[in-house]
Amino acid sequence: MPHRFSLPHAPAARKFLCRPRVVAACACVAALALFLVASPAGEDPSRLRAYLMGPLPGGVRAREETVVAAAVAGSFAGAAPSPSPAEAPLSSLGETNLSGRIEPIPAPSMLLVPAPSPAENFDDGSLEEPEHPEIKGNQPKDPAPFLQEPISSGSRTMRSDVNGEHGHHMDIKPVLPRRPEEPLWSTAADEELIYAKKEIMNAPLTLDDPDLYAPLFQNVSVFKRSYELMESFLKVFIYHDGAKPIFHSPELKGIYASEGWFMKLMETNQNFVVRDPNRAHLFYLPYSSRQLEHNLYVPGSNTMEPLSIFVKNYIDAISAKYPYWNRTKGADHFFVACHDWGPYTTKLHDELRKNTIKALCNADLSEGVFIRGKDVSLPETFLRTPRKPLRDIGGRPVAQRTILAFFAGQMHGRVRPVLLKCWGDDKDPDMRIYSRLPRRITRRRNYVQHMKSSKYCICPMGYEVNSPRIVEAIYYECVPVIIADNFVLPFDGALNWTSFSVVVAERDVPKLKEILLAIPKSRYITLQSNVKRVQKHFLWHPNPVKYDIFHMILHSVWFSRVNQM
Repeated sequence: MPHRFSLPHAPAARKFLCRPRVVAACACVAALALFLVASPAGEDPSRLRAYLMGPLPGGVRAREETVVAAAVAGSFAGAAPSPSPAEAPLSSLGETNLSGRIEPIPAPSMLLVPAPSPAENFDDGSLEEPEHPEIKGNQPKDPAPFLQEPISSGSRTMRSDVNGEHGHHMDIKPVLPRRPEEPLWSTAADEELIYAKKEIMNAPLTLDDPDLYAPLFQNVSVFKRSYELMESFLKVFIYHDGAKPIFHSPELKGIYASEGWFMKLMETNQNFVVRDPNRAHLFYLPYSSRQLEHNLYVPGSNTMEPLSIFVKNYIDAISAKYPYWNRTKGADHFFVACHDWGPYTTKLHDELRKNTIKALCNADLSEGVFIRGKDVSLPETFLRTPRKPLRDIGGRPVAQRTILAFFAGQMHGRVRPVLLKCWGDDKDPDMRIYSRLPRRITRRRNYVQHMKSSKYCICPMGYEVNSPRIVEAIYYECVPVIIADNFVLPFDGALNWTSFSVVVAERDVPKLKEILLAIPKSRYITLQSNVKRVQKHFLWHPNPVKYDIFHMILHSVWFSRVNQM
């Protein structure tokens, strides 16, 4: 008879290893594993650095990613850390000035010291930034379904309303905002946003407000109530992570001044900024798209990949270090970028591209990146003298504006060569269209003086849809004529652009003079008067004032976030 091996005390072992106890033990092990995986907040920064700088398989692309990851890790290593969720909440900036907390941080060794902008200053006083249009690749286009009715601020129109009734439609196929996913947990800030949305939807009628001229707005009552609630509630947390010059390094001069001035004024603000992220309604990502291009783009490489990798690794780093991005998958975060490449640097991070509120000068619906109703069209402002941002503001009265239409600038993009072909080379004395102003003309009247003396200032798109001439025209009280199909105009959720501008479809450039002459004199006088009224909403002040451009940008971001609730 074969010998059978048996364990000692077999009945006791079988009793101990019964099915219910085995199942319970497995459940405990699984729960422990989930707990360890879901707690990155207390992660050792050295482990984060190792993660960002670890070897990546995949050849050249991997080596490129490793180099950029090292730059991100270096910037995190040298930066003052943002408060951890485990720390006690800090006091509000109502008591402490944030500007005193931001210390100068040396740039990573791979980043060069910022050089002056390669912008070309023309004799005519205009400025153009050399771009690299050939590197712009096809971006993913995945319009999200429209699942929620946003707060309406009035009808939006994108046409040249030449007589108040008829106009030239622009071929726009909007990408509608999708309803964001529910946050992983709710906060008091969420409840305040929900309350604000209800208040805005039931805004009381605004009549004869001396500070707000109703015809300039889509719905002045909605705007006023939303602005009041922003002043009462809004709190913004700014991540301190990241080293200069890409982070916390505002550029205040030139055609990218909008992102720099906003960064400067936001980081020194004491009314909206808080140091306790648990109180925040919005989280600001303080990096510069201009500095990304200036420090990471390799001339002649014809690729934006290093910029996109850098931004992706930065978002991955803050989402691993803090819980706030993960709570909403970036829906309560925002960044401000005026460089043409700003939208394209988001392509490697889906949550950044789809969920984050992007304030962009390059607000082009046709690219599939800018999402109307969620993202913000940022005005592109060209400042020549940062110490005196209000210098040269104003223009001649209507009776002294002897030029029908004026434009001078480089011939890049698809619209400007057509404009020059139809109206340039002094073909028509009423249409002053130049590739650049000849010296024989600038001796008598320079670029700015031409804008101050013209009825209409032509603002055609360049490589991208945006143009600093739109705000320049407003500064010099010249009615802007905007030629850029698929362009979402700045602050389009609040302002009624048909009351102070003319929008012309690209296909109608050959009929430009006919369109302008068809505008009755009374209508032109109204347009020009409204340009003067709307001007205050586009002015930068060293110390922000109510309803100025800083507050208009911030309000647009606030309104977008409220609309998501």
